[in-house]
Amino acid sequence: MSEQNPAARRDVPEELERALAQEVSLRSRMRYVAVGLAGGCAAALIGVLWATEPRSLPVRTQAAFAGLIAIGLAWTAVAGWVLTRRRPLFARDRVLGAGLALVAGVVTGVAGTALAAARGTPAEALATALAGAVLSTAAGLVLVRARARRRELLRLRDTLRRENS
Repeated sequence: MSEQNPAARRDVPEELERALAQEVSLRSRMRYVAVGLAGGCAAALIGVLWATEPRSLPVRTQAAFAGLIAIGLAWTAVAGWVLTRRRPLFARDRVLGAGLALVAGVVTGVAGTALAAARGTPAEALATALAGAVLSTAAGLVLVRARARRRELLRLRDTLRRENS
């Protein structure tokens, strides 16, 4: 039994110990720094672009700018939330991020398809709809996997608590 490893003293299953170490690792936190910066920079760039455009922009363009800024700020908020937590999240961050990706993918796919249907050819509308469907399906699969991982980690945590009670 290692005095320097408190998890070993409590008989923490290796799988849970490894999973929790990954959640709070520097590498994991740096990924969220990158996500937060990317979202914030994208929102700022689109905001600057919007501010420097003529005031006579069509309403749909203004709505698209506002939507893209909201998505960027949402990613920044998710990253900020994760980075301010000092304990393992048991994959709650993955579920939140995957849910955000699904919402953004569906909204973007639907809006893009509607725009392509109104202004483009049927082939362009179909291509846009297919791209939106592929992205939304991928985000949905990531969400399913994230929820499964969260359930697995919570099950391991609960088992450990029962064993130590």
